[in-house]
Amino acid sequence: MASVTKQQHQDKKARLLRAATIASVVTSLTLVIIKLVAWLMTSSVGILASLIDSVMDVLASVINFFAVWYSLQPADNEHRFGHGKAEPLAALAQATFIAGSAVFLLLHAVDRIVHPHAVSQISVGVAVMLFSIILTLILVSFQRYVIRHTGSTAIQADSMHYVADIMTNAGTIIALVLVFYGWPVVDPLIALLIGGYILYHAGHIGREAFHLLMDRELSPAIQSKIEDVVLSSPGVQGFHDLRTRQSGQVSFIQIHIELDDHLPLIEAHAISDAVEARICVAVPGAEVIIHEDPVSVAPAA
Repeated sequence: MASVTKQQHQDKKARLLRAATIASVVTSLTLVIIKLVAWLMTSSVGILASLIDSVMDVLASVINFFAVWYSLQPADNEHRFGHGKAEPLAALAQATFIAGSAVFLLLHAVDRIVHPHAVSQISVGVAVMLFSIILTLILVSFQRYVIRHTGSTAIQADSMHYVADIMTNAGTIIALVLVFYGWPVVDPLIALLIGGYILYHAGHIGREAFHLLMDRELSPAIQSKIEDVVLSSPGVQGFHDLRTRQSGQVSFIQIHIELDDHLPLIEAHAISDAVEARICVAVPGAEVIIHEDPVSVAPAA
C-alpha cells in the first residue's frame, strides 16, 4: 500500500510538471506575438524590453519542457540515481538566457537615451501590457500551485522569471503613461532599471541551480523534521551522519541510526524499515538509505 501511495504521489507530480511546462510555452509564445505587434506600432523601448524578455521566456520554457520531461524518466542502468539533475541544468540555462537578454536591453536603453526616438500609439502599448500582466498572473498562479506540490527547481526558476515579467510590464505601463504626459526620457530609464533587475534575477537563479548541482544539503527545516522523526521512532537510541541532497523530484537521505547492542538482526531490520517509512511520510518522494549501528560503537556526540 505504501509503494502504491508513493507511486500515485510521483504520478501526480509528473502530471503537474508536464502541465506547467506546456502552459509556460503557450503563454510565452502568445506574449511574444502580441508584444511584437505592439512594439512595431509604438517604437517604445520599454515594450522592446518586455518583448526581448518574452523571447527569452520562449527559449527558457522550451528548455524547461524538455528538461522536466527528461528528469521524470525513471532510473536506468546508466543513471542509477535517476535524471533529476536535468532540472537545475535547465535553471542554469535559463539564467544564461536571462543575463544575455538583460545585457542587450541595457545597451539598447543607453542607445535610446543618446539617440531619442518618438513613441507612438501609446494606448495600444498600455492595452498590450495590461493583457500581458493578466495572462502572466494566471500562469504564475498555476506555477505556484505546481511548486507547492512538487518543489520543482525548474518550475521555480521559470516562475521567478515570469514574476520579473510582471514587473517589467508594469514598469512599461508607467513609462508609456509618463511619455504621454511629456516625459519621453522615462521610457529608456525604466528600461535600464528593468534590465538591472533582470540581471540580478539571473544571478539569483544561477546561484540556486549551482547549489543544487553541487548537492547542497536540504533546508535546515527539512533536516530538523528528519531528525525529529528518527529520534521519536521506537527502538532508536540516537543517530549520526545525516546526509541529504536534492535531485529533481527526489530527495536523497542517508543516515546512521543507533540501536541496542544485543538487538536481533530481524528486529533491527524492522526498526530500520519503520524509520524509513516515517521519513518518507515526512519527506514525500524521498529515497532513504539507513545504516544500523550498535549504540556502543556509535561516535560520541
